[in-house]
Amino acid sequence: MRNLLKECLAEESGFVELRYHHKESRSFHAERGRVESTALRKRTGIGVRVLEAGTWGFASTSEISKSSIQNAIQVAKKAARLSSALRKDKIPNLPKANFAIGDFIGKGIEDFRNRTVEEKLKLVLDIQNEAAKQSTKLQSVGCGYSEIYEEKAIVTTDGADSFFTMVRPEFRVSAVAKEDGKMESGSHSIGVTGGWDCLFRSQSALQISEEACKTAVDLLSSVLPDGGLSTVILSPSIVGLLVHEAIGHTVEADFVLSGSVAQGKIGQRVGSDLVTLCDSGFSEYYEGAGGSIPVDDEGLLPTNTVIIKNGILTSYLHNRETAERFGVAPTGSARAWEYGDVPLIRMRNTFLVPGDSHLEEMIANTKDGYYLDGAKNGQADATGEFMFAVQKAYRIQNGKITDLLKGVTVSGLAFDVLQNVDMVSKEFKWDLGSGHCGKGQPAKVDAGGPYVRTKVLLGGK
Repeated sequence: MRNLLKECLAEESGFVELRYHHKESRSFHAERGRVESTALRKRTGIGVRVLEAGTWGFASTSEISKSSIQNAIQVAKKAARLSSALRKDKIPNLPKANFAIGDFIGKGIEDFRNRTVEEKLKLVLDIQNEAAKQSTKLQSVGCGYSEIYEEKAIVTTDGADSFFTMVRPEFRVSAVAKEDGKMESGSHSIGVTGGWDCLFRSQSALQISEEACKTAVDLLSSVLPDGGLSTVILSPSIVGLLVHEAIGHTVEADFVLSGSVAQGKIGQRVGSDLVTLCDSGFSEYYEGAGGSIPVDDEGLLPTNTVIIKNGILTSYLHNRETAERFGVAPTGSARAWEYGDVPLIRMRNTFLVPGDSHLEEMIANTKDGYYLDGAKNGQADATGEFMFAVQKAYRIQNGKITDLLKGVTVSGLAFDVLQNVDMVSKEFKWDLGSGHCGKGQPAKVDAGGPYVRTKVLLGGK
């Protein structure tokens, strides 16, 4: 495929980027002892992007042939010329970049290919049936498995020349329990980049289902918390949600240019000395993070970008265009969901760097507070203001875990929360690899970190 793309570029003089993308996605969902839904989707094509007359032109084709690709190049150039007059800030050129050269074959591909559809169907059916037996209080249990396999080749006129593959499986269980007219839900999911050995490395499928079901049943006897500004210990899942939604989006350079809260704050303190925040194309600390990419969708090798170092904002996330505008190196953060999508600045694996404490020590040193675990839904805006729902919360009194609480929300300003961080654990976990991040188009990401003690506004009764 790389040779075909290079052949199509042989006579081009300006900047042209060709991105071949083949994607297969498959999913299964079981409930009430039967398979409720299955889906299979395949998409293959070429995305074409050109830089002409100071602006971008984009086109795509699902026909993999030299004539069709060359025609798409001309369509993209025409689009650039027509839109150039409407662009106030022209793109003079693109910065030098650390291009990926060669083939990058992802881990877990052989494992993915060797597992049959029957085996995957049996997994969700067996786990669903077994989970439903765990308690008479369970009203329903759903079990789902999904996977995405991708092949990409990216060639540009200024040096990118790579081919890479990856596979991303996910497994999830959701449960609803009922007692005396009260209903509660619990869920647990995991998503990775790699094979099944990576997917079920820390927990088996059965253990994942047991956790979801236990959460739903236990919450039936829980109570609502008192609201107000509170000392909290955030689990890696909540840390991941915070750094992704409330901080990560605000440092994407296109959002920065639009006026996010991070604009103009490079070199300023935005967190305590204990806070170092990164976004990496690699799976740091251990393999399998769900947002890992061997090459970004501009053909660059990804970096581990230090966004905040010891509390000081040091970098934004960049594609080649914004890197040129800010006078810095690109961070390998350009990503496109399918061949017909334009690459956007997106997070990959976003995380807080571990510290020197242990979770047990953090709990023992908290006289009055809460331990929060299990990210649910939430929202954040360009100001860094956020509100998240938490699946499970536990009261901490005199250094000990006591009551289980339900209906807990947390809110605040992200940088204020980082300023109040006073303990960070040595333990680390990726915990946001399932599902998708949305920004005009989906993206597979991951987030996580250590356990963190800080202050947030707790919503309760």
